[in-house]
This record gives sequence, structure tokens and C-alpha cells, in this order.
Amino acid sequence: MSAGTYAPKPGAAPVGRMIAAQTALETRMLLRNGEQLLLTVIIPSLLLVLFSEVDIVDTGADRAVDFLAPGVLALAVMSTAFTGQAIATGFERRYGVLKRLGASPLPRWALMTAKTLSVLVTEVLQVALLTAIALALGWSPRGNPLSVLLLLVLGTAAFSGLGLLMAGTLKAEATLAAANLVFLLLLVGGGVIVPLEKFGAAGDVLALLPISALSDGLRDVLGDGAPMPWGDAGILAVWAVLGLGAAAKFFRWE
Repeated sequence: MSAGTYAPKPGAAPVGRMIAAQTALETRMLLRNGEQLLLTVIIPSLLLVLFSEVDIVDTGADRAVDFLAPGVLALAVMSTAFTGQAIATGFERRYGVLKRLGASPLPRWALMTAKTLSVLVTEVLQVALLTAIALALGWSPRGNPLSVLLLLVLGTAAFSGLGLLMAGTLKAEATLAAANLVFLLLLVGGGVIVPLEKFGAAGDVLALLPISALSDGLRDVLGDGAPMPWGDAGILAVWAVLGLGAAAKFFRWE
């Protein structure tokens, strides 16, 4: 008996194809979620327009949008890579979705890779939208785009690690509450809307937070045309290593 030819061929698809399919699925799920869209798109956009057009906070800049636009870009990264990912992953873990996916042909590291790629795709859309709004408000960005890209990637890695750590160690309800609370606290005290100088001596401590480092780094490059702010990049890199390392060690799939 000759060996038969089967179509489709039995067996798992190549890992690259599985990651691409899972990335597309994760992105569609995120974009269809109204609560996630509120957090990742609508809130940053409203903050940018409101604080640029209404004199609420003294930003110390000639035009408020010059100070606010880089900070809101950093906020968008945090909302997607940290808050949104932590909440979504926490509930997937609670409902057993991650456990079932972990038993599929898709390796666990590939699942995390797909989630990260989904975050990056969403961030591209966020950055494009917020940049268009800021330009319409009169923003004139400067600086090296490669420096901006590196800061955004480091910020994404830092927030993604912290989000996965929270989602993999806390219960889903606790993750929901904690992620939203951290989002609000960092929005107020992370140099996004209010300059860190307004916090006095506490500003030196707040400057070590990932949102502060990302905001300040983007502001230096896009606002002042400065070269790569390696100090801020170093802070983000440390947070990325600590967050991703802790997430890899302590993440519980069940």
C-alpha cells in the first residue's frame, strides 16, 4: 500500500504563522472592546484637546500642546501596554483561556510574543491618531525619529512586563482595580499633565517612574530637539528588565 497524500497536511502550523494569527486575533479583540478603546484612545485624545485648549495647568511652555503631546503619547503607551494588557490578560487567566492556549500547539512564549506584537500594532494606531490631533492643535515636533522609536519600544517593554506581572500574580478583580488605580496615579504624578517641578522634592523620586522617564525623554527629543536622552532610556531599560524578568518567573497560568 502506497503512502497517501493528505491535504491539509496533519500537524501544527509553523510557529511564525501561529504567532501572526494569534497577533491578529488579539488585535481584533482589543479593538472591538469598547472599554479598552475608551482607555487607550478616547481618554488620551480628550486629555490632549482639553488641556491644550483650556488653561487649567501651568505647563511652563509657550504653548501647552508642546508640553502635553509627548506626555500624552507616553500615557497612550502605558494605557495599552500596562493597563489594558493587565486587565485583559488577568481575566483570560481567570476564565481558563490562557490554560487552554498553553495546552495548544502554540508555545507559551509565542503567546506572550503575540500579545506584545498586538500591543505594538495598537500603539502604532494610537501614536498616529494622537500625532494628527496634536499637529492640528499647532504642535511642531522636532528631534530624531529613531530616538523616539527607541524610547517608545523601551517604554512598551517596561509597561508590558509590569502589566503581565500584575495579571499573572493577582486575581482578575484585584488586577482590574489595581491597574486602573495605578493608571490614575501615574496620570497625575508622572509628568504627563502636571510638570514634575510642581511636586517639589518629591519630583526627584517621581522622575524614576517609567511614565516619567518616557514623558521626559519624549519631551526632550520632540520638544527641544535634544539627542537621545540616555538617562531616561536607562531608567526604562531597568524597569523593562525587572518587569519582564519578574513576569517570566512569577506568572501563573491558572
